[in-house]
Amino acid sequence: MNRAILFFICISALCVHVLTDATTAAESDQAIVDSASATSPARLTATAVAVAEGPAIDGAVLDDPVWAQAPVISGFWQEQPDEGQPASETTEVRMLYTNDTLYVGVVCYDRDPTSIVVSDSRRDAPLDDSDSFQMIFDTYRDRQNGFVFGTNPAAIEYDGQVTNEGQGGGGTGGGGGGGRQQSGSGGGFNLNWDGAWEVEARIDERGWTAEFAIPFRTLRFPSGSDQVWGMNFQRNIRRRNERAYWAPIPRQFDLYRLSLAGSVAGIRTPVVRNFKVTPYALANALESGEKPVASKVIGDVGADLKYNLTPSVTLDATVNTDFAQVEVDDQQVNLDRFNLFFPEKRPFFLENAGFFTVGNPGEVDLFFSRRIGIGEDGESIPILAGGRVSGKAGRFNLGLLNMQTDEFQDRVAANNFSVMRVTRDLPNRSSVGGLFVNRAGTGSLSPDGNSNQTYALDGKWGIGQATMLSSFVARTRTPGVEGRDHAYNLRSRTNVPRFDLEMGYQEVGDVFNPEVGFLSRDGYRKVDFRLQTRFRPNDFLKLQELRPHVNSRAFFGFDGFQETGYAHIDNHWQFKDSTEVHTGMNLTLEGVRRPFEIFPGIFVPPGTYDHQEAQLVFMSNQGLPVSVRMMTTIGGFFGGDRVALSPTLNMRLGETFTTELAYQRNDVDLPWGSFVTNLLRTRASYSFNPRTFVQALVQYNDRADLWSMNLRFGWQQAANTGLFIVYTDTRGLYDLFDRPERTDRSLIVKFSRMFDLLQ
Repeated sequence: MNRAILFFICISALCVHVLTDATTAAESDQAIVDSASATSPARLTATAVAVAEGPAIDGAVLDDPVWAQAPVISGFWQEQPDEGQPASETTEVRMLYTNDTLYVGVVCYDRDPTSIVVSDSRRDAPLDDSDSFQMIFDTYRDRQNGFVFGTNPAAIEYDGQVTNEGQGGGGTGGGGGGGRQQSGSGGGFNLNWDGAWEVEARIDERGWTAEFAIPFRTLRFPSGSDQVWGMNFQRNIRRRNERAYWAPIPRQFDLYRLSLAGSVAGIRTPVVRNFKVTPYALANALESGEKPVASKVIGDVGADLKYNLTPSVTLDATVNTDFAQVEVDDQQVNLDRFNLFFPEKRPFFLENAGFFTVGNPGEVDLFFSRRIGIGEDGESIPILAGGRVSGKAGRFNLGLLNMQTDEFQDRVAANNFSVMRVTRDLPNRSSVGGLFVNRAGTGSLSPDGNSNQTYALDGKWGIGQATMLSSFVARTRTPGVEGRDHAYNLRSRTNVPRFDLEMGYQEVGDVFNPEVGFLSRDGYRKVDFRLQTRFRPNDFLKLQELRPHVNSRAFFGFDGFQETGYAHIDNHWQFKDSTEVHTGMNLTLEGVRRPFEIFPGIFVPPGTYDHQEAQLVFMSNQGLPVSVRMMTTIGGFFGGDRVALSPTLNMRLGETFTTELAYQRNDVDLPWGSFVTNLLRTRASYSFNPRTFVQALVQYNDRADLWSMNLRFGWQQAANTGLFIVYTDTRGLYDLFDRPERTDRSLIVKFSRMFDLLQ
């Protein structure tokens, strides 16, 4: 029996003890809450006050008499560093509303305003490394889904959509592809959702203050004028590494834990009539092809439309869709035989994307919107038109999508894509749902029977506050394909203050074929688990938290042949100054059935490769003007050895200029040949203000034999519209030193403007 499987069996024996302790540990969640507040979060209620005219949005909360009409919401409790204790600084929140806008005023008192940390001013920049304030609204009061709004003292606009309390499909590792990736909506939090709202902030001698103005049209909520919403607030005090909440949250959860949120009453919502049209015009000067190639200038126009069918159900339509302003993908190095996952970045597909998510993100996505309008080689396929209806109808979540693409260069047929998703909310974070996906070839290039369908049922069952059971079962239908066309997943996740336990089983048939989805691999059975514990020493080496953990996954073919085994033993050492060190080891197994080319001219032959690796990660305080991250892996690799280095250097000047220099190097020595791969990525951003920026992304990848540059200027208006100027240049590495044999570059100017026709 190989070591990975033996390791899996031994650690699984611990699960009996862990599960018997789950009830007691879950009760300690409530003990933490009760130690911080005499009332439970479910009864922690604030009140919003109606006013005839809203405050001026200039960041000066205490100087505007309008805010004096609102009761003060205060009493924040630490989650770290001192869990269950009052926050070290006072935070006051006030809420007002008019007949069309919700206003939130925040006063973050600070005894030392000169020590306030402001790390970034870009829209949607991370708030963890800055003094910041976030709030979440569960407008449907379903304790599962919500809208997040946040800012820092630089008044950035940070917003996103939460689904399933921020929990994604789960799993303890991908299918052998490129490692952990941004999973977009499938990860439970959709940062790429951009609403139309505004915020201003300022620093003074009392600390810092912020004013939010959020139009009711930006939110979705049920019918009826009197509303009670779930609500919570989070404040970060970066120099203390402090995170505090209004409704107390135990250490294993975060702001997205809506079942522990408080509530806000007194809001009388208007009858929302929302009809927005966003046209765009675009000019593209490009050169693409073998030298010599003539330049072409292309002009184009299109539009998006948004209309509220009900206050909680929205129709989105698009004509001649274009995504020229979206940043290009981060390049990856593939040293395995499985598919790489690249996240969705296009705005139209990201709004309410969580309504369509079924599967295990990054491993088995039953619907993956990148299959629409993006070809197999990353080329852009024209999208003629499409529409989406999404929202809530009572306890039902609805998602309907239809998109039509055009033919491409006389070699890719036009296609029609249809998706239907329905889920029914049940008590205690539970639900049941179904998914149908259809792709049908259209036009003269499409042969008869060119279609594919995916059918799925899924559900989840909450057990107390600590445990969630989830599952999906799916089948696909492709004309002319017979065999094991099924997939299913069973998963259990338990989160309590002292530990996290996750176990799962997944099976994917060898002809399971979700053509409008994503599979990292096919034809396998997978078992996995993860167990993590947490300790917060009182006074030991200035440690904030220790997180020892183990996880394992094993993939087997239907003939019993083990294709992958992975066991990871690690401990995360988090210090009070925000430095982190991860010390771990990996036991790996790879069963190769057929030779594959790992590097040009070097093939790994069939066989079973059983190895060990040492792993070390170091992260300095990421809130400082200069910070570093370093990951090192040394050990066996496909019958030989590998040294993998991934250093990253981050630098910033104030909140306006940020830059990241990341390098990945793999030095591989195999019996069949040796090679080195290098991937260099430089990302820089300068923000003139929170809505005007210049960003550059330069990448060098010798494994793919190319380098690329993506330079973007953005002058953003409401909901990510405005003026964008984008220059992209991609070349082979030899073009850097010799006369270029081909060119692929373009300069795009795009302008879009949102018109609210009913305002």
